[in-house]
Parts: sequence; C-alpha cells; structure tokens
Amino acid sequence: MRLTTKGRFAVTAMVDLAMRQNRGPVTLAAISERQHISLSYLEQLFGKLRRAKLVSSVRGPGGGYNLAQATHSVTVADIVTAVDEPIDATQCGGKENCHDEKRCMTHDLWATLNEKMHDYLSSVSLADLVAHQSGKPVAVIKDFRQREKQQHDKPAEEKVAA
Repeated sequence: MRLTTKGRFAVTAMVDLAMRQNRGPVTLAAISERQHISLSYLEQLFGKLRRAKLVSSVRGPGGGYNLAQATHSVTVADIVTAVDEPIDATQCGGKENCHDEKRCMTHDLWATLNEKMHDYLSSVSLADLVAHQSGKPVAVIKDFRQREKQQHDKPAEEKVAA
C-alpha cells in the first residue's frame, strides 16, 4: 500500500481542524505546533485540500482554515485522494504490466486489496475520527493491536484452543 506521510498528515491535520474550527478559523501554525508537522508541508497539503473544496481559507487577522463541508460528508478517502495520494497495493498502478510487461500472478490479490482499502477509507468519515478522538466508540474504527498482542502473549496450547 502506498499510503505515505502525505496522506497520513493530511488526515491528521483535517481531524485537528475539525476538532477546533467551532472557535473560528484554525491557523496552520497552530496545527503544525500541535501535530509536529512542518508548516511548509501543511501549506502544500492545504493548498490541495482547498482546491478539492474540502477546506476554505479566511484571510487577514484571525484568519486560517475552516472545513468547507460537514464532517459527516468528508471521508478519509476524500482527503487522501485530494492530496494526490494513490491507494494502490499493485506494483503496476493497475495497468497489469507488473511482471515483464505482463500481468503478475498475484495481480488480482493486490487489486482486490485496493478495492477493500478504498471501501474502508470511504466508510470512515471525518465525524467518525472526531468522535473516536472524543472517546466515543465508533463501529468502523477498531484497534486490533491489543487483542493481537494478547493472542501473541498466550502460551501455544491456549492459542490452539482460542
């Protein structure tokens, strides 16, 4: 999967913005300080988010950024796509020329993974992420790491029974 820091930072910055915009426009400097993302990088990302009509800018003293749409109507897939981040696990970008200019044996596996990732990221809204940050349970966001750690730490005979 080619989801790099560009997509991750854009989503993080949008969650930060969504959580704070009720007090007025949010500055990129404030997001930069809170999230430890370089200001120049945020400026590039927010230029793309603005062109995609996901955020709007307010100039002048007290200016900054606001969401241009309601949090429930913006998905993670929208944000990632807006910053030109491909969601692609194939080596060929879907062109089916991944192995000596021919389709590789596992092309369908990776293409299906792409569809599943896009479906999942399209099912998670900015509102879901804000609710998750507020400690509210959100059905589409689950942290399996703790359960996997508990499974990993069990003795072998317990794993078989589980």
